[in-house]
Amino acid sequence: MSTWQRVEQLLGSDNLKRLAEKKVGIIGLGSGGGFVALSLAMSGIGNFALIDDDALEEGNVVRHVADRRYIGQNKAKAVADLIKYRNPDAKVDVREGRIEAHMDILDDLDIVVVAVDGEQVKFIINEALLKRRITGVYAGVYEKGEGGDVIMIKPYDGPCYACWSQELRAGFQQPVPGADGALDYGMIGDEGTLEAEPGLWVHVTKVASIQTDLIINELLRGTDASEEMPANTIIVANSEIEILEGVVNEPHTGLWVDIQRDPDCLVCGDKIRLANEDQSTAVSLDDLGGDIGIVFAEDDEG
Repeated sequence: MSTWQRVEQLLGSDNLKRLAEKKVGIIGLGSGGGFVALSLAMSGIGNFALIDDDALEEGNVVRHVADRRYIGQNKAKAVADLIKYRNPDAKVDVREGRIEAHMDILDDLDIVVVAVDGEQVKFIINEALLKRRITGVYAGVYEKGEGGDVIMIKPYDGPCYACWSQELRAGFQQPVPGADGALDYGMIGDEGTLEAEPGLWVHVTKVASIQTDLIINELLRGTDASEEMPANTIIVANSEIEILEGVVNEPHTGLWVDIQRDPDCLVCGDKIRLANEDQSTAVSLDDLGGDIGIVFAEDDEG
């Protein structure tokens, strides 16, 4: 049996060739990002751009695709090595460092997996992907692994990450599920990063598996192997949680939610989009904020 025989039987030879030509960027190669990267390689993706600035530590091993052989190595390099063991023909561009120093790697990607913890860097990535009209797929796992969500951000076709998070991550700190139906993402640290919470790798990989499947589906859009998803966000319950107020989801169930783009969003709103499309149109901060009641103070120092 050839390496790709069963994948080819499922997707078809043309679709398998299509995946082999695609290039996927993965920003953050931790427990979720590493799993997505390896899963995509095992599904036929032929080109990768991996970015991470962190080294694998002893405490990471029980929640990561890389094992003890890679302790002390950069996570992106470790995952790149594992990809080669699964798919020797895959081409992998590895960048050690933060994405802010490697924005050029985004220029030729078909889709980007955003698997970082810091909220601030997610907003930086959001703007970079909007500028390049590249789809980004974000995922989050809730406190203690009780659930998670996956969102596919298609530039100007639905929300950007900024207006999506304003709707679903409002304030970044949420009451415990069940109190008023809000979601719990744990506590936010001083750096604007979701604090690490106890949770098994199986909880992470359940969400990451859905993320991977949605990425493959999107890359095959327009073919007989792709299907239309019911909404742009799926919320997964690993244990019993109240996702919507008054509606308790049983363990191992999910709920699709369609988050709308905010036309007044300061990142992807209508005025920003028009300004980007027509460089002759100047848009001031007061113009952007006026419709939503924001007044920008003048700088006294000029």
